[in-house]
Amino acid sequence: MSQPAAAVNPEVTQLTHFVGGEHVAGTSGRFGDVFNPSLGRKSGAAPLASKSEIENAISVAEQAFPAWGATSVLQRSRIMARYVQLLYQHQEELAELVSKEHGKVFEDAMGEVLRGIEVCEFACAAPHAQKGEFSDNVARGIDIYSMRKPLGVVAGITPFNFPAMIPLWMAGMALITGNAVVMKPSEKDPTCPLRLAELFIEAGGPPGVFNIVNGDKEAVDTLLEDPRIKAVSFVGSTPIAKYVYATATANGKRCQAMGGAKNHMLILPDADLDDVANALMGAAYGSAGERCMAISVGVCVGDEVADRLIDKLKPRVEALRIGPSLDRGLEMGPLVTKEHREKVMNYIQMAADEGSRLVVDGRDFVLDGHEEGYFLGGSLVDDVKPDMQSYQEEIFGPVLQIMRVGSFEEGAALATDHPYGNGTSIFTRNGAAARTFADKVEVGMVGINVPIPVPLAFHSFGGWKNSAFGDHNQYGMEGLRFYTRVKTVTSRWLDDGVDAEFTMPVLK
Repeated sequence: MSQPAAAVNPEVTQLTHFVGGEHVAGTSGRFGDVFNPSLGRKSGAAPLASKSEIENAISVAEQAFPAWGATSVLQRSRIMARYVQLLYQHQEELAELVSKEHGKVFEDAMGEVLRGIEVCEFACAAPHAQKGEFSDNVARGIDIYSMRKPLGVVAGITPFNFPAMIPLWMAGMALITGNAVVMKPSEKDPTCPLRLAELFIEAGGPPGVFNIVNGDKEAVDTLLEDPRIKAVSFVGSTPIAKYVYATATANGKRCQAMGGAKNHMLILPDADLDDVANALMGAAYGSAGERCMAISVGVCVGDEVADRLIDKLKPRVEALRIGPSLDRGLEMGPLVTKEHREKVMNYIQMAADEGSRLVVDGRDFVLDGHEEGYFLGGSLVDDVKPDMQSYQEEIFGPVLQIMRVGSFEEGAALATDHPYGNGTSIFTRNGAAARTFADKVEVGMVGINVPIPVPLAFHSFGGWKNSAFGDHNQYGMEGLRFYTRVKTVTSRWLDDGVDAEFTMPVLK
């Protein structure tokens, strides 16, 4: 939702952009409403940048890039190390900003911030990780070596569900490799990314290297089309990921675009169902299901497994501790917006209309004193079939669907055949089955008795099929490769002269 500047409520926080190391007021006259989802109340107004404002931010980054790119990798690493220290010092503050605008509970927001910091910690190893290759004396007096050079000005477009972690995923790797960044966070919860950019300046980062510009489609399209942007990193829904990838690459840019997911957990008869129930409660209902790595489908091999698991899950889903996101000791907060809450509720109704059985219907949940908040109880849905639309599409809410299959092979095929391929897991005591599943399933990230297999910072994150577009994953060595390009030098130092050659040179 946007509104003209004249209609902005003076009681809400007027947010800004962050360009050239300082806060900059928006000039477009358009604003996006930011809400406190626990209260269902507007808390801020984010300026939506015009094309000219985005172009100005790109110009600022372009001017800052040469000096930053020429800064020694050791000095960049020292700045990143100070940044990591500041992020740790402000971890609770950052988590509160996430909770206030996104709605995830404080403990979950703290975990998100930590996972983002871990990528910046890995980035501090750039003096080692960014080393090139060298081959000496490949022919008489000739050496060959390669270097990894920064791209220039790069763009990050981040989603609402991880307003701390994903900006740090992108910025950490882009900055340490010598690039300048123009980042457009989600307009639903932009305050935390703005604070991240402030802390980078406090750590000694030069102005203009890390810029935050709020905006909507006009801002996105400008980033995708401007020739000065050399690469685009995106995380969001699959339809938008496809659009971003197609538009960016059509304009000659390098692009990694992460999309949606429908993550399956395959549960074999020998699995410890108490362990499975614990895993599913966190993986399906944590962050109100607003995670691209949430487990949203439990695939049970055999009716006995499904019946026993549902008996364990039902009372726990009904007893979920749900409340305002800043309260402590909760398991789930509200969804991010009223519109998203309604979308999830429509999927629950769709599942019922398609013939699924609503074991627990979370739509009736009301939190006393917060009736206007965007709260939804957990839902547990049984008898889900592969041809149902509610199964084929990403719900992105606190809804766990249960499917019943007759064999390991039938269950494994569901994850392979689904259009999405972000994450999956298997719970079993059978090592051979687990190894076969991990080897054969057509999904990018696999957990064995681990419900949410998000790799640590020194590996990399990325799905397959309609969950990811582009050849490089996020962070880790894949992130370093994405934000750099290889230059190879062939060098000759001779003590005496040689005759000119007029044929294709051959090393001798």
